[in-house]
Parts: sequence; structure tokens; C-alpha cells
Amino acid sequence: MSSKIKFLKPGDDDIYTEDRSDVDQTSGTSFIYNPHRSLALDKQRQRLPVFLSRNHILHLIETHQTTIIIGETGSGKSTQIPQYLREAGWCADGTICVCEPRRVACTTLAARVAEEADVILGKEVGYAVRFDDRSTPGVTQIKFVTEGLLVREMMGDPLLRQYCAVILDEAHERTLYTDIVLGLLKKVLRRRKDLRLVVCSATVDADHLFNFFNRNTTSDHTKDTATIIPVEGRNYPVEVFYLEEAAPNYIKSSAETVMKIHLKEGAGDVLVFLTGAEEVDACVSLIKEHVSSLPKTQGSVLVVGMHGSLSNADQLRAFQTPPVGVRKVVVATNIAETSITIPGIVYVVDSGFVKMRWYNADSCTESLVVVPTSRASATQRAGRAGRVRAGKVYRLYPEAEYEKLSEVSPPEMMRTSLSSAVLCLMALGIENMLRFDFPSPPPARHLTAALDELFALAAITEEGKLSQPLGQHMAEFPLMPHLAKMLLVSGEYGCSEEILSIVAMLQVQNVFKQPRGQNRHARIMHRKFEVSEGDLITLLNVYMGYIKHGSSRQWCVDNCIGHRAMARAAEIRARMEKLLIKFEVPIKSSEGGVDAVCRCITMGLFPNAAYLHPAGHYSTVRGRQTLHIHPSSVLYTQKQPQWVLFHEVLHTSKIYMRDLTVIDPAWLLELAPHFYEKTTIHNV
Repeated sequence: MSSKIKFLKPGDDDIYTEDRSDVDQTSGTSFIYNPHRSLALDKQRQRLPVFLSRNHILHLIETHQTTIIIGETGSGKSTQIPQYLREAGWCADGTICVCEPRRVACTTLAARVAEEADVILGKEVGYAVRFDDRSTPGVTQIKFVTEGLLVREMMGDPLLRQYCAVILDEAHERTLYTDIVLGLLKKVLRRRKDLRLVVCSATVDADHLFNFFNRNTTSDHTKDTATIIPVEGRNYPVEVFYLEEAAPNYIKSSAETVMKIHLKEGAGDVLVFLTGAEEVDACVSLIKEHVSSLPKTQGSVLVVGMHGSLSNADQLRAFQTPPVGVRKVVVATNIAETSITIPGIVYVVDSGFVKMRWYNADSCTESLVVVPTSRASATQRAGRAGRVRAGKVYRLYPEAEYEKLSEVSPPEMMRTSLSSAVLCLMALGIENMLRFDFPSPPPARHLTAALDELFALAAITEEGKLSQPLGQHMAEFPLMPHLAKMLLVSGEYGCSEEILSIVAMLQVQNVFKQPRGQNRHARIMHRKFEVSEGDLITLLNVYMGYIKHGSSRQWCVDNCIGHRAMARAAEIRARMEKLLIKFEVPIKSSEGGVDAVCRCITMGLFPNAAYLHPAGHYSTVRGRQTLHIHPSSVLYTQKQPQWVLFHEVLHTSKIYMRDLTVIDPAWLLELAPHFYEKTTIHNV
């Protein structure tokens, strides 16, 4: 391995004074003072770099409608700025909203801020994420929300009148909903002069954001409605190591690198970056296997996984302090890249890859593609190692490959399906998408494809209006439009109980476990649930078995089923059932009838139809994209069906379909006549 210093410690240690009790906390403004606040936490807050700019930030927020804060990793902007506003009395005019791109950031940051503010989580400080709301109306002063949830709140309150300030954190990630929220807030700010927007970013894209929000067209900068302030970070030096040759199997190499760190390096926890939940679980198993063979004299290792499909409680395990003498290893997807700080991390292992969604407008399919990360992401990952002391980063690729990486990752708006975004915007009364002010305008072909799909799903009318009540209800579901459609029509097909279970199971990952050394046994146990109708009905069988046996953990162990995944699915199902009851959808069961369930699935997934080509592969009806059945599918070892629907596409060595359902092609003409024509069926 070759090494190279990439990060330097900004400034000197002496700029962070130990005692700031002489600083005037009440200068110019009346602050709320809590005499019971922990002195240790208070000292920690004052030592954060953002504290040096505290009064300056408050002044700019007071005098400008939009404040753009360029803060390096570790500056403390995510936890401190909402508290500064609360202490300055802003909550007298409403709640402070902190918008995060990921669920785990909302929950962990809210917990940290509640601890620092010495309040109960869910009262003065709370959070609201998909299928989980821990806030109290009229009481919560600081509320952490995901971007998608903020958009849905705007459906009921377009001007966000409950909020006095909105803090949009990690704006540099440029998720699909980041761009939507930026565009919507620009419109809201014109109507609400009292609302304040704070945009936080870890990268220097300030000029683009400034020009986007500033309404002053003159050269007189005293009239600017937007302003920029940089905040210095506090990263310690980080030494970066590269492989001489790229790792042929980065999952295996990640596990081996962790063991080398444990055996040869000093104390400190390890963070490993991989691309998805399956890879995370595989790497966790590998590391545990290596650790189990170590003698006790080599020390103990606590290995935890971290990815978006885990429950909040399971995600929080990564933040818990391990026992004395135990090294914690966190194996995570890119959700650990920004927004959150896992305490104790000194070593980072970077696979160099990330899983992204890419949309094909011709075939109307969205693929999950594993691609090399960008240099900006690699820098963010490396920054995780320099938060508590000098750290080390091990990149599992040559330095020459790093130089070839793209500067930044393309915004989601440019590469993903826009169906959900368009549906949300139409629910907010924005019917002309071409005139909506996006920070990065999406491809016109993607917008057209989204409108076509929503029209076929009956979410919009021929006039381009949101259909009532179906389209409006679809927009209120925190799901992809095709899954929301399945749920909302399930009452008509008399199978809402079954569709609820299926959709809930699709929200979790790693339902089927394969304990190391028990692959054959696991396969035998899984076959008990498999049916010729495909993966979705198989998932339904698993859920029904789980409920029949009283949600038993032992039943999950005996059948090689992931108990955490099942518990999370049950939690999500309960919340979705409440929404169906709210929308007056009858809760019925098909009583074992599979045909009604498959027809209802077709009502939502019909755009994702594929037929068996004479050449032996599958082809989408629209776009003629070549596809293959994923090896994890129950249909992989069965006789290939003529027609299937797929839930998602994974692009690796081939383009694979996952979560399949076998259908009768006549259903496509019957249930989606606007999307398919009879000639299309005959010509294939």
C-alpha cells in the first residue's frame, strides 16, 4: 500500500479555548437559559467551530431571508444552529424545522439535540420521518424531518405557517427531494417575508445557491435577500492509504482490512463503506467469522451493520459506545457519509463504490447500479476518520483510480424517475412542470415519461389535472406511485389485507437469511414459502407465517428468516393500514385467493411488464430492454414463465429483475388499456 496525506487540521488547537464562561451570552438578544444544563455538554458545545460564528450567524439570519452556511464536516452546524435559534427566542413565532436527507440523520440528530437541550425527545425537540412521528403539536420547538415528509406537510400547509425557520441540511447531496424542497421554498419565501431559510452545505457550491435565492438584481449588495457565511471545520489529520491494485472482491477485502486494522493498529473504532444492505450483512458475517477464530488475547470486536432498511432502534446501535476494551466496527452504506457522526471512529475502509438509481425513459425502468463514487464522496467518507483524533483511511483501489473519479455525483433529479416528484408537485397545485424553478432542470424526456406513467396509473386526468380522490390520495402516501395505487385499489379487489402485507415486506431488505455454513439448510427452509406465482406471493406467505406464529423470534430463527426485517415490516404495515382506513378503503382479505391479489399487483406494476423472448432472456414491452431473472428470485430455478411483472431492476454484470410476479398478459390490456395496445401484445 502507498500512503498520502490528504487532510490537514485547520488552524491551531489554541483557537478552541477550554473556558468560555466570560463570553456574553445575552448580548443584544434575550436568550432562554436552562440552569440545569449539563456543564460537560455546555463545554462541548462551546468548543465546536460553529460557536465562534454564533452571533454572526444569528445576525445574518435576522437581516436576510436566506442564509447559506458553508460548513466543513465536524463544524457542528447540524446540531447547534437550531439550538442557537431556539435560544434566541425564534420559537415564539413558530417551530424551527430542520430538514435532513435521511431518516437516520433525523432520529440521531434529534436525540443529540434533545440531550444537549436537556429536554425529553418528542416534546420540545422531536422528529418526524416516514412511518414514525415523535413530535408534539404546539409543544415541539425544534423538529427534524426528512425532505419527503416536509413536501407532504406542504400539501396540508403550503406556506408552512407552523414554522418560523427552515434549516435545509446537507444540501450538497442534491437528492431528488432536495431540489424539490429548494424550488418550493423559493416560492414560499416570496409569500412569507417573515420565514427564514438556512441552507447548510459541506461543499463550496455557494454561488449557485446564492444566485438561486437572491432576489436583488442590482449591484447594491445591501439589498441582497440572501447571504453566505463560511464556517471552519475541525478535522484532524487523516492519512490515506491506497491499494497498488484494485480489490477483486471489495466485500472480502473490506473484512480482511478490518482484521488487519484490529490486529496491527491502536485503539479506535472502524467504519466500513459498502453499497447496499446485502453487502453490509455479508461483510458483517465475514468479520464475525474472522473474529470468532481470534484468541481472547487479541481483544474483542463488536460488529454492527447500518443501512436504510433497518428500524430506528437497530440503526441507533451503531452510535452506542462499546464496552471498555472492545473495538466497534460499523459496516454501513453511504447513509453514514454525511449528516451524522458516529462517535469513536478513527479508521475508515472505503470500498470506492456506491449504489445509485438510474432511469431509462425509453423502457420506463429504473435500475439500481453499483458505480464508482465521486471524489467529493470519497472526501466525505475520509472525513469521518478525523472527527475525534488523527485517523487513517484505507481505500480499496489505486491512487490513479481516485484521480479518474468524477468531481461530484450527478443530482438525483437528472438520473431518477420523476413520477413521485411530479405527483407531489401536482398535489401542491403546480401543474406546469416546465415552468417550475428547479435548481437543476430535469431532462424533458424524464418529465414526459413521468406524466405518461401517472396518466396510465389514473393519478392525473387527460387535462393534466390531479385526479380526485385517487391521485390526491396517492400523493399523500409516502410510497412510490405504483405501490400507492396497489394499496388504494386493493379494497375493490377484496385483498387489502394481503396487499398491505406485500407492500410492507417490499419496504424491508434481507428477509431471507443464509447463516454461514447453513446455506443448504436455509434453502430447504425457504422453499416452504415459495410458490409458482413469484416473489411477492412468497413474501406474503412469509409474513402470514410470521403472524400465525405470534411474531416469534424463534420461528424466524428456525426458518432462517430475518426477525428484525419482519418486525419492521409489521410496524410499517400497521401505519399504512391507518392511512387506508383514513381514505375509507375497506380492509378485506381474499381468504387465500391468489388471482385477485395478482390482478391487484398488476394494477400498480403494469409499467414493469416483461415477456420471455425466444432467445431465452426477458424483454420489457416498452423499450425492449433485455432483462434476466435475479438469482435470488424463487422463479430462478423454476420453469421460466412467459410473462412477469418486476418491482425493481438491479444492474450488475447483467440487468436483473427482482421481486417478480407471474401474470396473464391479457390483464395488461384489461387493466392498463392506456399503456398497452393489442397490437403490442401480438407483435412480441
